[in-house]
Amino acid sequence: MLKTPEPYSSELFVYALREATEAAARAAYHWIGRGNKGQGDFAAIHAMRERLDQLPCDGRVLIGEGSPDEFPELYTGEKVGDPAHPLKLDIAADPIEGTSYLAKGMTNAMAVIAMTPRDTMFDPGPAFYIEKFAGPPAVKGLIDPAMSVGEKLAVVAKATDKAVDDLTVYVQEKPRHRDLVEAIHKAGARVALYPAGDVAGAILAAIPGSDIDVLMGTGGVPEGMISACAIKALGGEFMARIDPQLATERQAVLAAGFNLERWYGLNDLVKSDQVYFCATGITTGLMLEGVERTKDLEKTQTMLVAGPSGTRQVLTTWHKREG
Repeated sequence: MLKTPEPYSSELFVYALREATEAAARAAYHWIGRGNKGQGDFAAIHAMRERLDQLPCDGRVLIGEGSPDEFPELYTGEKVGDPAHPLKLDIAADPIEGTSYLAKGMTNAMAVIAMTPRDTMFDPGPAFYIEKFAGPPAVKGLIDPAMSVGEKLAVVAKATDKAVDDLTVYVQEKPRHRDLVEAIHKAGARVALYPAGDVAGAILAAIPGSDIDVLMGTGGVPEGMISACAIKALGGEFMARIDPQLATERQAVLAAGFNLERWYGLNDLVKSDQVYFCATGITTGLMLEGVERTKDLEKTQTMLVAGPSGTRQVLTTWHKREG
């Protein structure tokens, strides 16, 4: 059992938490480019779940892989860790962000997880997709969701002392984003299109001086909530609106009482400053290097973010290969 030294330290806890994402990334490595996303996902889920159960906390999976009927581990509502531990946390987990792209050997696949104190993380209910906006600390409180794409980019440019045509906007390469990409180009900004990896895009948008200035578009709920936790600690801007992509999802979220016009601010999504975030690269992407193997060792690269201090580290680790 991993021990948390006293007095309690968020930086030390997130350092222990990294073992869960590193284990998932190492388990997924074998399945890069092999065309079988199910096997890669199963391996990463099991590895992450096994390590989470060793953490010194009472953890509850608030946003996981789905229902217990669909997934035997990391399903929504599953408990991990020590149920008697006084540190009670909610978990948003994505053992492989970009599962289908990992199977194709493509960029930006990561193992990611975030935790907050119990009942301080937004519960999206049956929602699968949310529209997102992420940006740096300089734009915090300045973006009105009702603004057009061009107006938002003008605000970002002014706040960051850049010209609009110097901005780069991260957008997932999906058919649903055709109009968004056209609007960004019309405003004069660049678009960075990637098939997966909107956690990396959102976090880089929140870090001043990165190659990404803004993230826009609709993506998965787990990725959105994990990003929100990291950005809360980093001091950046993040907002989201539930944006169902299928009629069945739309019916479910409306039946659950959600307003599809409402934009949730960062303090609605993450009500505590005590946040923990870890991401480990599986395939090399914008934010992190992927897993590398030698005959005897595996190298991982992990980003750790802890609140309320906003401490951010990138940790490179060499692990002895098992077996």
